[in-house]
Amino acid sequence: MVVLGGTRSYGAVVRTSYLAVPPDTDLRPIGGEPGPPIIGHTIHLMRDPLGWSRYFYDRYGPVSWTNTFGIRIVSAAGPDAMERVLVNRDKAFSNGRGWEYFIGPFFRRGIMLLDFEEHLHHRRIMQQAFTRERLVGYLDAMNPSIAAGLAALPAGTAPVLAHPAFKRLTLDLATRTFMGGDLGPLADRVDRAFIDVVRAGTAYVRFPVPGLRWSRGLRGRRLLEELLREQLPAKRAGDGATAPGDLFSALCHARSEDGHRFGDEDVINHMIFLLMAAHDTTTMTLTTMTYYLARHPAWQDGVRAESAALGCDAVALDDLDRLVSLDLVMKECLRLVTPLQAMARRTVKDTEILGHFVPADTFVTVSQHFTHHMPEYWPDPERFDPERFAEHRREDRVHNYAWLPFGGGVHKCIGLRFAALQVKAVLHQLLLRYRWTVPDGYEMPLDYTSMPTPSDGLPVNLRRL
Repeated sequence: MVVLGGTRSYGAVVRTSYLAVPPDTDLRPIGGEPGPPIIGHTIHLMRDPLGWSRYFYDRYGPVSWTNTFGIRIVSAAGPDAMERVLVNRDKAFSNGRGWEYFIGPFFRRGIMLLDFEEHLHHRRIMQQAFTRERLVGYLDAMNPSIAAGLAALPAGTAPVLAHPAFKRLTLDLATRTFMGGDLGPLADRVDRAFIDVVRAGTAYVRFPVPGLRWSRGLRGRRLLEELLREQLPAKRAGDGATAPGDLFSALCHARSEDGHRFGDEDVINHMIFLLMAAHDTTTMTLTTMTYYLARHPAWQDGVRAESAALGCDAVALDDLDRLVSLDLVMKECLRLVTPLQAMARRTVKDTEILGHFVPADTFVTVSQHFTHHMPEYWPDPERFDPERFAEHRREDRVHNYAWLPFGGGVHKCIGLRFAALQVKAVLHQLLLRYRWTVPDGYEMPLDYTSMPTPSDGLPVNLRRL
């Protein structure tokens, strides 16, 4: 990052230009700058997403454009701009066409890549897999696996790498809860496949060169397809009422109110996307909560006391509402390190954002991670302060779109209740089993290549209670 005259700049020379506006409109042009040839601002965005976003916001306002990942992208930053895009009243912003460029080959036709009536149709069917009854069943299936996974952690003098440990645990939970079984020797290959398909979305070279990220992502997708297709006939068996209580079976038998159900390809596509969402986003949320609870032992002691007061080793669904402090910590950690930093859209017709003209076929990103760190809405935004979300403060209510870790509008995450359930179930058992610390002054270094992850794995010192 270069600093010129006290103003942050991302490049030795700042070149300002604007997207053209038709002569017959009173809409304003969008300000921005292309960055260096070919790569644009890609490297700056990956290395310093908050600094990069702040620079563009301060210079151009909540709507700006730049070149990243080989394309021109308009950024909608701040809650007002985010609301305009996510509410999408004029149906100008396509989810599927936005995400297709980044992750389409790896998560094709997942729920996040569908639009408008088709998306609503699939969502109505999928909701049957996330009913209260289903969530109770998923949690009952998860708790023994959580206990076994946490008991195996090597507490002692040597630090434990929290992120890889949570990644193994959440993969095990995802395969057992979603697929109804243990992957056994396939587990390492599936874990590698998930890593490859997620990282492929931010590849610089976006065609299959052997050994590079894009090619590895396509290979990972093929492995996941083969694994799910082999199990599909067994999951389809039965009438649904007697089917196993895993998500795979639930999707196979789910029906909308008018009797529609998913075809085989739909089930496979949704399973791959949901497995990724449950695996990677949950892993990072657990990692972030572990980090901040280590940095703030008073909060760790407080949430531990709250869990102990439940009087149970494993939580039931009705117990979760009693973990009030843990809920505050989770919300604050989702604000500080948002697993999905931005959401992609692409316009299907000419439209506007906050009075700025946006032509058809324009990529638009909604920057929720940046919005979560805006001092305009969050006092002292870099400070860990879970009570922001307590009833006597509720800083998140300053704007309906100020806090959006699960997205907003019709595409709000369909599995958000499942995700919160899983995170709290794991942390409850972790708190009752261990106390953990990090060295004084330690700060978790984040790699933003795809989803934010600690580049050192987050080493923590575990002590059994």
